[in-house]
Amino acid sequence: MPGFELFGDRERQEVNDVLESGILMRYGFDGARNGHWKAKELEQAICSTFHVNHAQLVSSGTAALTTALAVLGIGAGDEVIMPTFTFVASFEAVLSVGAVPVLVDVDDSLTLEPNAVRAAITPGTKCIMPVHMCGSMADLDALQEICKEHDLLLLEDACQSIGAKYKGKYLGTIGDAGTYSFDFVKTITCGEGGAVVTNSDKTYAALDAYSDHGHDHAGVDRGADLHPYLGYNFRISELHAAVGLAQIKRLEEFLAIQKKNYDLLKSILATIPQISFRRIPDETGDSCGSISWFLPSEEKAKAVVAKLKAEGILGGNFYWYDNNWHYVRNWHHLKNIATYNKLNIEQIETLERLSSKDFSVSDAILSRCITTNISLSWTEEQIKEKGEKLKSVVESVF
Repeated sequence: MPGFELFGDRERQEVNDVLESGILMRYGFDGARNGHWKAKELEQAICSTFHVNHAQLVSSGTAALTTALAVLGIGAGDEVIMPTFTFVASFEAVLSVGAVPVLVDVDDSLTLEPNAVRAAITPGTKCIMPVHMCGSMADLDALQEICKEHDLLLLEDACQSIGAKYKGKYLGTIGDAGTYSFDFVKTITCGEGGAVVTNSDKTYAALDAYSDHGHDHAGVDRGADLHPYLGYNFRISELHAAVGLAQIKRLEEFLAIQKKNYDLLKSILATIPQISFRRIPDETGDSCGSISWFLPSEEKAKAVVAKLKAEGILGGNFYWYDNNWHYVRNWHHLKNIATYNKLNIEQIETLERLSSKDFSVSDAILSRCITTNISLSWTEEQIKEKGEKLKSVVESVF
């Protein structure tokens, strides 16, 4: 799954360009940088690769979500519908702009269940935020229809699914805005970094300013910029952008390897009659970064996990139900409102209800699910060995 597995000479050359110029900041110092503008080049490459009009690089996927929410006008009192299964950054970003995260169930696609989304809409709802988890996609046709019916914004969190498509369009480019993460374990990496993409000129102008203290970047130099709005420092550095510039040029290579390894491993797992696989709304668009598979019951899933752990082969296989980074069941800091800063009354009231909210639909799905990450570095022999070990473990608990 991660691009760091194939880090090499191209990445080193892009970084060396920056080091040799000595200009690590993405803005200004025009004369000293010897024509190297890695962040600008990476933004152009993102637009070209994903067929989107605008891309704004920022310091992380979390910063991308925060920036996108802010410039879309989402703030205090607004409700953002998001899934129970995601990375903690999704709700952290919502809280950071003063908005209210409204968690709803996922279905067997491991993404937002459209009927649950409909049931959660209130007069305070401003945005639906699908999270395209584990390399695959939400049902965007259904979610777009809901947004259209209720005049809501659609913000795609595509941080885990770079390169995946839905009906021919890249994830992140379909809603009002989309976000990507380039951290160390994403499909392509900058080490740390993220991006917001959009086809709206107005949204892009706000993204560009907001992520750099409100600079409008219209002056002849940085000192001549105006500050028509407040902003914050979510800038990416030239060093991080340089790594990403090399990696994005290898995206198709990475995706092809992922698909080859995915297909081989899945063909082995598919011979196990006791398991089923995640439903993927558009299988041709799957980035194949991981395989998510279901056991018939929570009891059997936990038995498999325990056996994998006992045999020292749990690594790379994730049981999200017990995970405290990705599933609501163990987000105790959120449920207990354990925060360093004060939240507004709407946020507090919503979070106070979270511990007693019924997520049994999500529980029934996540308690049976194991996700196996796909490595770019596996050989065919290693994949066959891993597949047979998984098969042996599963069969041993029945």
